[in-house]
Amino acid sequence: MNRTDLPARAVVYVMDAYCGWCWGFSRRMREFEVANRHRVAFTAISGGLFVGARAASLASYPHIPAANERISQLTGAVFGEPYQALVRQGRMVMDSSDAGAALAALRAQAPERAVHWAHELQAAFYGRGLSLSEPETIAAIAKENGLDDALVRRQLADGTARGLAEADFDRAQRRLGVSSYPTLLFVDGGEAHPLPATGTPLAVLNQRLDDLLGETS
Repeated sequence: MNRTDLPARAVVYVMDAYCGWCWGFSRRMREFEVANRHRVAFTAISGGLFVGARAASLASYPHIPAANERISQLTGAVFGEPYQALVRQGRMVMDSSDAGAALAALRAQAPERAVHWAHELQAAFYGRGLSLSEPETIAAIAKENGLDDALVRRQLADGTARGLAEADFDRAQRRLGVSSYPTLLFVDGGEAHPLPATGTPLAVLNQRLDDLLGETS
């Protein structure tokens, strides 16, 4: 996926790596992709949840612990103890521009694994309590997954990845009209068809995609 274009026909996962509800949806999203990637492209783009004045410390969002509890109850998502410690400390800043750049840098090398990169970033934060603003966090994910980690570091440092993240934000908000996350869409040319997300059984997602592929094939 380049700076301006989505695949012509694809399931588009609009998410934010610092979005707890996206973490709650992550396992189902991976299952959905595995079940259907043989017949349609999948990609993931960042929406930009915590940018500008919203890029603030965890302590600035006192609703987070209660929201996480609800996410766990509804989805079974596990929030790791290292992450819980970050929430208690409250100092770490969630900056979606950095998280979006991280996704863009990983996706640039292996765009067909975009959903996987989205999950890996969230697992680093919500599972291991790692900041997505730290280049070493992202370089380690790249190296562990067989990517060129030096290239990831360069793209994070020279602004290339940040530019791709800003293009993602614009694409999500202006072109696709997305303002909440996770949002799942089937995009076919100029048309975007909504798919259900959090809390949806895999069979329901598969059936909805069956219907859309049948309608547009």
